[in-house]
Amino acid sequence: MSSMNFLYAQSGGVTAVINASAAAVIRRARELRPGTGRVFAARRGILGLIREELVDTEALDEDALERLAQRPGGAFGSSRYDLPDAAAQPALYDRIFAVLEAHRIGAFLYNGGNGSMDVVARLSAEARRRGYPLVCVGVPKTVDNDIEGTDCCPGFGSAAKFLATSMLEAGLDIGSMAARVGRVFVMEVMGRNVGWLAAATALAAPARADGSADPDHPPHIVLLPEAGFDEARFLARVEEVVRRVGYCTITVAEGLTSADGAALMEQVRDAKGYVQLGGAGGVVARLIHDRLGYKYHWAVPDYLQRAAGHWVSATDHAQALAVGRAAVDYALAGRDGCMAGIRRLADRPYRWEVVPVDAAAVANRERRLPAEFISADGLHVSAAGRRYLEGLIEGERPVPTAGGLPDYRPVALAPVARVLPPCAG
Repeated sequence: MSSMNFLYAQSGGVTAVINASAAAVIRRARELRPGTGRVFAARRGILGLIREELVDTEALDEDALERLAQRPGGAFGSSRYDLPDAAAQPALYDRIFAVLEAHRIGAFLYNGGNGSMDVVARLSAEARRRGYPLVCVGVPKTVDNDIEGTDCCPGFGSAAKFLATSMLEAGLDIGSMAARVGRVFVMEVMGRNVGWLAAATALAAPARADGSADPDHPPHIVLLPEAGFDEARFLARVEEVVRRVGYCTITVAEGLTSADGAALMEQVRDAKGYVQLGGAGGVVARLIHDRLGYKYHWAVPDYLQRAAGHWVSATDHAQALAVGRAAVDYALAGRDGCMAGIRRLADRPYRWEVVPVDAAAVANRERRLPAEFISADGLHVSAAGRRYLEGLIEGERPVPTAGGLPDYRPVALAPVARVLPPCAG
């Protein structure tokens, strides 16, 4: 195709900057015309492609694109749908390629996490097998920061900034209310199997000369899945901190595990076996109360940590834009089956660049917090971990407001007329 149409879609849990990547894709594709055609977006990720539920971004002017780039959540809708193997469900792939062909789509850009990179790799492989001219490129995002092959994931820096701020402010509150009986505050953050977001709250404490967190400032303890949970060591540290400063603040990753590897708390398991974790913070808070008798408060930011568009990291926003732009460039250059990854060039000041990464090599792989980012006792973040995190939360962006609140007006999305019969099933 001399001028290929693009299809962009969002997948998995959304972030405060995922729409910045979307806006960057649309802008860059327009800049590179006539090599690019129209930019369509699928409703609710890959499901929108299967169902031929597409929208046309052509009518979005620069003002609308700027509002899109400021808006948290997924403007086009997202989903957690995993593509099966093509050999297992050939009819599904027949449908996908029928939709692609009907709308002359030559580039598919998928904005998601490590599972989404598997979709990129699968569609790329199947297009080659069928001889269909399709270039598939991954646009990374996830607040969990767990995609391999990239220094960090767009979305993480802003969630990290929000959580570190929340711990800083909550620490000031509880510190002012400390009493002789002892008081603790526990904040449970996202991170199914990884502790990146929990680790980020360590930035709320000022650094000592050696680069580690000041032990007298919140958070006093950071519990990470990668370190496991030593109950006796933990309780001893809580008691020691309360004795020293009068209160204790603790960050708990939702995927925290006991010494035998079992999750401290599991909630709902769906039909596909996916477990929605939650409650680890409550388990830890009640344990402290039962064993040490301290008063406690327990908070779960949940969606708040990934939806805080009012407190976005400028670095994170710039990276979200950069991977969106690079994905378009990679598609036009024929770099099929790749992801726009971020490579770190320096820590202080933080410098980075965007590089292509093989999507199949990182698909469904989970990057955990490295051992050198965890303190020797397993109860906090090391100086090396803080050094990695610092640059990711740097910078702020002005937030347009309306009526005293962030101006998150939706952008108008024009549906694309269906060409094919409705999808069966």
